[in-house]
Parts: sequence; C-alpha cells; structure tokens
Amino acid sequence: MEDGGVAAWGADWAWGLPLIVSNMVFHVFGVGIINQHVVLRRSRILPARYLIFHSAFVIGGTALAVIVLQPFEVLNWAVAYRVLGALPDNISAMLYSLIAMTSYGHADLYLAPRWRMMGALEALNGWILFGLTTAFLFTVVEGVWAYTREAQSKLTTTGPSGLAVIDRSPPVDRPFNKVREGL
Repeated sequence: MEDGGVAAWGADWAWGLPLIVSNMVFHVFGVGIINQHVVLRRSRILPARYLIFHSAFVIGGTALAVIVLQPFEVLNWAVAYRVLGALPDNISAMLYSLIAMTSYGHADLYLAPRWRMMGALEALNGWILFGLTTAFLFTVVEGVWAYTREAQSKLTTTGPSGLAVIDRSPPVDRPFNKVREGL
C-alpha cells in the first residue's frame, strides 16, 4: 500500500481524534470563561444613553475574545504536524494549520503524503469549532439585546403625545445609590 493510503489512515485518526477533542474542550472552557465576563459586563447598571454603546462593546469584546482562542487551537495542530514530521518548519505548520482550520486552501503547502488525512480532520475540527463559536456569539447578541431592551423599557415612559420618552434621571432604587446613601 502506498504512503498515505487507506491503511495509513488509522494513525491519522489516532492523532486527529485526540486533537479534535482537546481543541473542543479548550474551546468550550474558553467560551465558558468569556461567557462569565459577558454576564458580568451585561449586568452593569448604566445610564440609558450608554446602553447601545455598552451593548456594542460587550458584543465586540466577546467576538475579539473568541478570536483569541483560535490561534491556540491552530497551534495545537501545528505542533502535531511538526512532531510527526508532516511539515518541514514551524511557519509552514502554522500556516497550513490555519488554512486547514478555516478551509481557506490557497497556499502551496501540503502535508507529507503519509499524514494528509489529518488535514481533512483538522478542517472538520474547524467546522465544528466555528459552529460552536457562531452559536455562542448569536446567544451573546440575543442576551445583550434582550438586556438592553429590558433596561430601556424600564427607563421609558409615554409622553403626552403618546411617544416614548426616556427618563434619564437615576432611579432611587439602584444599588449604587443605596451604597452611596449608606456612606
């Protein structure tokens, strides 16, 4: 059987599956930490005029934080390629791994024939990770927008013309006002 043939795929799967699982665990753990920060940031009490900006920064910060997870996941695969001798140097391993993870596919980099199935497994890993990321970002956007709508509705009253009027004065029952009164 030729190098990289069907019989050799067992080793690719033996390396690929643990890499997929470890990246999934890392990603879910990272997203969990990011989610804790999102909940903390989302629950801050702000004047009404800052709610939209606050929402935009929470969503943007969340997207940036999730993007920061990706290089570590790519690095995980790149290290495996170097350990296996599937690519000649670190730069090629990182570039190939990023290309495979994103399914970009426009560089003249190829794994050693013996390890080519791992490239497809990494693409599968990328597909799953990006799906999880998309679902998480969608959930964050929905949560932040729901919180913003709720906060705005508490601050909005109807004026004499029937149009919504935002009361920008701080409510008396806000927790930070009670703390200040106690000082």
